[in-house]
Amino acid sequence: MKKFKLSILLLSLVVVLSACGGGASNGSGENAGTNFPTKPVELIVPYAVGGGTDTVARQFADMAREDLGQAVAVVNLEGGGGAVGMQNGAKAKADGYKVTMVTVELLSLPHTGLAQFSHTDFKPIALLNEDSAAITVKADAPWNTVEEFIEATKEKRLKVGNSGTGAIWHMAAAAFENETGAQFNHVPFEGAAPAVTALMGGHVDAVSVSPAEVVNQVQAGELKVLGVMADERVESLPEVPTLKESGIELSIGTWRGLAVPKDTPEEVAAILEESFGKTIQSDKFKEQIQKMNLGYRYENGEGFMNLMEGQDQLFAELVPTLKLN
Repeated sequence: MKKFKLSILLLSLVVVLSACGGGASNGSGENAGTNFPTKPVELIVPYAVGGGTDTVARQFADMAREDLGQAVAVVNLEGGGGAVGMQNGAKAKADGYKVTMVTVELLSLPHTGLAQFSHTDFKPIALLNEDSAAITVKADAPWNTVEEFIEATKEKRLKVGNSGTGAIWHMAAAAFENETGAQFNHVPFEGAAPAVTALMGGHVDAVSVSPAEVVNQVQAGELKVLGVMADERVESLPEVPTLKESGIELSIGTWRGLAVPKDTPEEVAAILEESFGKTIQSDKFKEQIQKMNLGYRYENGEGFMNLMEGQDQLFAELVPTLKLN
């Protein structure tokens, strides 16, 4: 009889635990390990619509739904060279429903004193892209080589547009000054797209954004790229030399990845990492990256964190040497 009663008690306990969910909660009443996600996920893009980061984010978001099982909605929160959007992402509720498209400015901005966050405020999910900087001018500009461009700055300071003060394209132009002795007036914009628009309108002399952000205008004969800041020539612009071919030892660029607030439960982060990893590694996504003339690079959460930790030290050493004003 006692054995029978004990069995009944055990069975009742199992039923009660099952009704309560039995697993780890994500803080919103859900069983994070099994039920997440139950609603659309928001993807914060810290730059303007139409730029390279926004374009990558929207292509990714369109494809991610199939693997995630929920829609991924892009929200642009521009300002401060990426600081506004990334700050918002770092402070978001840590439940997995707000993911941020972080860029290399996550590392560079804090070292300039223009941001109060750091990469340690995020839990990395995946890296999906890497691109170099380039010096681009109007097609009818009087300079056809990097050497001619540098020589012109000896007569007057040229205006070079970037994606925001302290952002990577600003740093790229400042690093170019350091390496070559060129003299620029740095003109910040809220993202690469507005900077390119200003170049097209003749409001600046050049931009220091990625090849992908100007390739359409180059192919249309409206702009020309004088040199790329990479170790090797860019596949989309094979005729454009690297700076190293001109004897300028400078290789600098950006990357883009996905991250959530640092306190996001491990089981939620793991679901996002697995799902987003499938999307990023799919042939369909790789083909889209190639069509956009962007550089593809995938790293899982651990690999992405290793990349950030290594580059954070590089920026800590680089930033104090740059003329960022």
